[in-house]
Amino acid sequence: MIITDLLQQKHMTKYQLARYSEVPYTTLNDICNGKTRLAKCSAETVYRLAKALNIPMEQLLESEMEKRCSFDLFKSNVCHRLKNMGDIDFLIDALEQDDIRLYYQKKWYPESLYLLAMVDYLSRENQIELCEEYNDLRTRKLPEVIYPAGILALCVAEKNDRAKEQARKDAIPEFMRFNIVESEVRNVN
Repeated sequence: MIITDLLQQKHMTKYQLARYSEVPYTTLNDICNGKTRLAKCSAETVYRLAKALNIPMEQLLESEMEKRCSFDLFKSNVCHRLKNMGDIDFLIDALEQDDIRLYYQKKWYPESLYLLAMVDYLSRENQIELCEEYNDLRTRKLPEVIYPAGILALCVAEKNDRAKEQARKDAIPEFMRFNIVESEVRNVN
């Protein structure tokens, strides 16, 4: 939650923010704990919190207003972007946009690590030295393996996990390092 992060940055407690903003502590606590969505609060509540935190209201609401698509759609979009741009332009764009870090900061770990895996894979394929800026993220790993939806559907249809086992064997190493099963990034329609 963005308010919790802002409180840490500003060395402020929830109690202090409630007092400065004149928003009831229980309301603030519910927002911070996810029981109440900030986007559903009154404009006055958002205004008071933003003013007390010394940030624009838009910044406070930004994380709640952004829609996160499914991971399969995200992967498809990245692969189409690669197809349209080509390897080198994709690498340049991905590194300049710094979406890897942005997604990680939003706690969108699968998206962040997928994009990093793509950058590392394309770097290897094109014999380009790895960008060291993301070395801290290269040590991360998703807690559970993420499989493509098609592999999961096949396992259900066949009533066994052979497709998962084969998919892991066929996976591109840069993706598998993060527990993401991906074997084809170029053959998209």
